[in-house]
Amino acid sequence: MQRHLASAVAVAVAVALAGCSAPTDPTTDGELRIVASTNVYGDLAATIAGPDAVVTSIIDDPSADPHGFEANPRVQLELARADLVIANGGGYDDFVDEMLEASGNTTAVVLHAVDLAGTDPTADGFNEHVWYLYPAMNDLVGAIGDALDGIAADADRADRVDGLQRDLAALTERAAALAVEHAGEGYVVTEPVPEYLLGSAGLVNLTPAEFTEAIEEDTDVPPALLQEVLNRIPGASVVVVNGQTGGPQTDAVIDVAGDSGVPWFAVTETLPDGLDYVTWQAGLLDLLEDALAR
Repeated sequence: MQRHLASAVAVAVAVALAGCSAPTDPTTDGELRIVASTNVYGDLAATIAGPDAVVTSIIDDPSADPHGFEANPRVQLELARADLVIANGGGYDDFVDEMLEASGNTTAVVLHAVDLAGTDPTADGFNEHVWYLYPAMNDLVGAIGDALDGIAADADRADRVDGLQRDLAALTERAAALAVEHAGEGYVVTEPVPEYLLGSAGLVNLTPAEFTEAIEEDTDVPPALLQEVLNRIPGASVVVVNGQTGGPQTDAVIDVAGDSGVPWFAVTETLPDGLDYVTWQAGLLDLLEDALAR
């Protein structure tokens, strides 16, 4: 069971908008409008679409836990006008599909990153955080380009897609290089957010799934389970935490990592201020390289 982005207010929002005027037909309003569930996908879309597109990222606060997000009428109005909608899928941001349907917009092209990643949301241990899976992002970039080509012509779009995919290939190569040197080394995480990144570097997860699930679901961690995780930290090469959540268990993990001399760093679920996707991920690879070099 994953802790998903809040969608409980979708029905209430639909009711609140029931008295509003009909939304503008996005195919006739003259604007290329893209709505993404988070600024991770919004940034990729903006890079591909170019400066004339109107890109709205529903969740874009780097200091907030995305799982605490609550949709509102403004979100549904943006979705009502969208030509292209990009969501993560896999249960992570179901409110996007719910509110898009409630908006009455039946013409928008909808992309789900999880579908393009080829992952199975019904599989045990499914990890929905596919923006840390670079081949999946490569496929998403291609799909965004194809979708936009079907909406509005742009002679320069293919070059933007190619450039972004080259950057993603460089990230993939960096992770693969780490796997050559560090395959089989262990890691500990507080949540499964960075597991695709760490796995692509050849690292092995030492963290019990029951622990990361409890942290992700914000439920109590049994003391014996927490102690088991803390005991595994000295045998790990790196510890990675979710910088947008926290609590006593996460603090304990960080403290033991520091006391044991095991390097640690934080990742996030949304794009930090001032960074684009490629720069953000390159910086995380820098942190991982530095940690593994110790």
